[in-house]
Amino acid sequence: MPEQLMAALGMVLSPDVILVLFAGVLFGAIVGAIPGLGTAVAIVVCLPFTLKIGPIAAIALLMGVYGSSIYGGSISAVLLNTPGTPQSAATGMDGYPMAKAGKAGQALGWVTAASIFGGLLSCAALILSAPLLADLSLKYGGPLEICGLICMGLACISSLSEGNQIKGILMGFAGLMLAAIGDDPVSGEMRFTFGLDFLAGGISLMPVVVGIYPLAEVFYRIHELRTAAHVEAIRCSKPIFPKLREWKGRISNLVRSSMIGIGLGILPGVGATASTFVAYTTAKKFSKNGDNFGKGEPDALIAAESSNNAITGGALIPTLALGIPGEPATALMLASMTLHGIIPGVRLMVDNPDVVYSSFILLILSNILLIPAAYIVIRAFGHVINFPPPVLLGLIVVCSLIGVYIPSGLFSDIPVTLVIGVLAFGMRLYNFPVTPLLIGYVLGPQLEFNMSQAAIYKGDMSLLAYLGTSPLAIVLFSVAGLFIFAPMMKSLYLTARRR
Repeated sequence: MPEQLMAALGMVLSPDVILVLFAGVLFGAIVGAIPGLGTAVAIVVCLPFTLKIGPIAAIALLMGVYGSSIYGGSISAVLLNTPGTPQSAATGMDGYPMAKAGKAGQALGWVTAASIFGGLLSCAALILSAPLLADLSLKYGGPLEICGLICMGLACISSLSEGNQIKGILMGFAGLMLAAIGDDPVSGEMRFTFGLDFLAGGISLMPVVVGIYPLAEVFYRIHELRTAAHVEAIRCSKPIFPKLREWKGRISNLVRSSMIGIGLGILPGVGATASTFVAYTTAKKFSKNGDNFGKGEPDALIAAESSNNAITGGALIPTLALGIPGEPATALMLASMTLHGIIPGVRLMVDNPDVVYSSFILLILSNILLIPAAYIVIRAFGHVINFPPPVLLGLIVVCSLIGVYIPSGLFSDIPVTLVIGVLAFGMRLYNFPVTPLLIGYVLGPQLEFNMSQAAIYKGDMSLLAYLGTSPLAIVLFSVAGLFIFAPMMKSLYLTARRR
């Protein structure tokens, strides 16, 4: 481990990687601060640029965006009372009243400090889990176990579709079908091409990712802007960090809220928004200033911000270790690594230890670089938020379509992207969650390949006998079934209880 860590440090601590990382942090904070865009859009807009740089620099760009976009959403929550990302909804409940009282700088100081601490603590949790992940990679890596893990990832679709489990499962199935277009990886036969030559190689990842996120988000944002009222942002030039004496009695809240974020981040489907409100309500219960929550209380800002930034390291644990994305942002991280030939899962620690340790270091540095990025974005926020929305959204569409065309050089990818974007927008209007579509598409080829490998190992053995050779696979398939059916059983139970 020390040798691998030193090698990763050598790759990360180069001027070009640090420059790319800071560019990602700055870009993520800016996009996160613009209401209606968020982490997923910021990551997807950066994806085409990662294809023209090395894998470590690409991971630096994505880690920078991922680590800072949630924080950027808190800036607009404090100064505009409109969270830039859903994860920052609780921050505005106390940040905006404090800003209205003339303490915008102090509010953003608390927000920035708590975000950095929560992010760094989540990095520590991620690093401590690395040896455990390495042992898991060495002991378990057969096709049957990997099939079980992938089924767990697919089953998380149900928990990512709270209140819309059936719709979520249908969207996940649609993603699997989308991944099946083109040639069969085992037999080489063509499937679902409908006589269209450009579908012979399947639909590549970029049109799917860009269609689901930036284009669908832009279309939805245009739909929202027709009824949105203009709100003037509160002016602030810089964050004013709290003095050491002001932290007295607040450290326990900071650590507790960060641990809530890490713990809930590990659980697929929970997400940063839920962890933020859990930490917020817990802090209100234990804080001596609980009655001031909602009126501009620093304890509330500490709870909300430390928990939502701590989710980053926690959510990366199942993504890197098991290949199971727990939220849209980590599903996109999974997709982006796949683009670079890096397959997250139980073999990642063995096959690409440099990638793993570089990711740890880059996530730590991205949290530290939030300090200079905060000064830049907060000072520029008034100008950014007043940028004409049609111009901004038009730029996102143009950049996204260029990003689709450049990697493949195929013009046919552009109309495919537009069709997927329009369909994804329609799905959102009718409350169909779009993230399960991406998860099904990303995990589908891996599931198909490992199922074929498992069939070869199985030979003439019966399916039950083959499953009996791997108790771990039985556990994984059982957990996958629990993920799928538990929300449905809960819904049926609550309905029966109400009756």
